[in-house]
Amino acid sequence: MMNRMADDGMQQSRSARLLTVLIAFAANLLIAIAKTVAAVVTGSASMVAEASHSWADTGNEIFLLIAESRAARPSDAAHPFGYGREAYVWSMFAAFGLFAVGAGVSIWHGVQQLRTADDSGDYLIGYIVLGIAFVLEGTSFLQALRQTKREAKRLGLRPLRYIERTSNPTLRAVFVEDFAALIGLTIAALGMALHQLTGNAVYDALGSIVVGLLLVVIALFLIRRNREFLIGQVVRPSMRNSVLTSLLAFPEVDTVTFLHLEFVGADRVFLVASVDLVGNPNERDLARQHQAIEDRLEAHPMIERALLTLSAPAAPPLLPDATARDPRWPA
Repeated sequence: MMNRMADDGMQQSRSARLLTVLIAFAANLLIAIAKTVAAVVTGSASMVAEASHSWADTGNEIFLLIAESRAARPSDAAHPFGYGREAYVWSMFAAFGLFAVGAGVSIWHGVQQLRTADDSGDYLIGYIVLGIAFVLEGTSFLQALRQTKREAKRLGLRPLRYIERTSNPTLRAVFVEDFAALIGLTIAALGMALHQLTGNAVYDALGSIVVGLLLVVIALFLIRRNREFLIGQVVRPSMRNSVLTSLLAFPEVDTVTFLHLEFVGADRVFLVASVDLVGNPNERDLARQHQAIEDRLEAHPMIERALLTLSAPAAPPLLPDATARDPRWPA
């Protein structure tokens, strides 16, 4: 019953992730088109930066949709741990796209405008487009924020802490990109306003450069987190403790001397444990009991693969902490 409820929760989480990415894609596509038109009409460097940012975000959402699709494929003989890590690969592509296209174009165009410092055209169109973009970006961000708060509350974390720690690369990417977009829109509007008030195009050009630098910070954060999951990110101590408690509750298990849980996808882990079984079973019974425990562990929706080995002689047992529990792993 508990595993079935957890499995339903995992399915709802996957559906919510897909909805979040689809909303972000639709919003960014509309925004990118509008900003491009406004950039051509106004000639604003900040608007050019915002247009390149939105086109980069739109392309990134395509990468994230591919990530969700490919990571959902079931495990097979060639990939016994599943395809979950593909999500980090495609999310890495999206982060590089944000760095190269969004940040690169914004900074380059801002520097070019500093050299030319020509006047902008129709400011009104620019402000209207920025206002519409803020509403659309805000809608996308609210969807990502709702999902983030729901998941963070379940784990007893603050939303920003959850975004930093989560194994879900698509939610992290949409959240931080939308958050950066809202900040970028504010910077672009401020740059245009200062240009309009002072007649000095330097402010508009600086707005473009600041937006680009903001995107550099966001892209580097996303690249770092995806890299960490690709090379092997272990679970939080509270989840490890919950799994240890559950293992020790098995009637066949006497002690656990080693336990390793590593993410192989969004909310999917590979479990390795060294255990001593009760009594002194012969080799055949030992293999049968190990297989039975592995099957029970793999029935949990978060366990992609479980592997049990014998404990080393005289290895000290692991002791669980009764106060540290993870709600994703009910006892």
